Amino acid sequence: MDITVLGVLLILAGMALKQRYQAPRIKLLAEHLGQFQIEPLMMQLHQGYFRALDEADPQRAQQIWDLQAPHEASLLQQFKTFSQAFEQVYLAHTQVFKLALALPYADRVLPDLCFDARLAFVVHAQGIERAVQSTQAPAQRARTLLAELYLMQHTCHWYCRSLPTASARLLARHQTSYEQVLETVTPQTRRDYLALVARKPSHTSG
Repeated sequence: MDITVLGVLLILAGMALKQRYQAPRIKLLAEHLGQFQIEPLMMQLHQGYFRALDEADPQRAQQIWDLQAPHEASLLQQFKTFSQAFEQVYLAHTQVFKLALALPYADRVLPDLCFDARLAFVVHAQGIERAVQSTQAPAQRARTLLAELYLMQHTCHWYCRSLPTASARLLARHQTSYEQVLETVTPQTRRDYLALVARKPSHTSG
């Protein structure tokens, strides 16, 4: 067989294997997130924050900041509920390969190189709550909360696809790098998140 043809067949086989692996994970996460309005609320806050930042009149800007409070509270409550529900998913379906490779079924053959997405979503829920309750100035508080939300979104894409894909989507969608987001979240989130993605997960079935 011609080496070029063989190479093409191997690439196609790899793509098919990746699709077969990723599809159930995408479906599982979509089924859980589909019960909430987390994505629309993120977009609403993103737009509201940037309107406030662009407003030259301080009084008008403060009014816009104040209008975001109900959306922040709703997003926080919905994400906490999502995180609690996702904790009921079995570990066999929630492990995420840590390395910057799209390697289908790595969670089954290399479990020591995986982290538990359920624990990551708990970290994100706590980080979002800290940001919402922060007493920082509005602009800084908004940057912190957006970073917490971007990191949570990054974890969703990492869980469904891979670390490189998640980072590329973060940069394309928000013009922000993974490293910049990690620098902007609260120190507690950064500490807990980095400890999680670097450690061996607990092998439980709950």
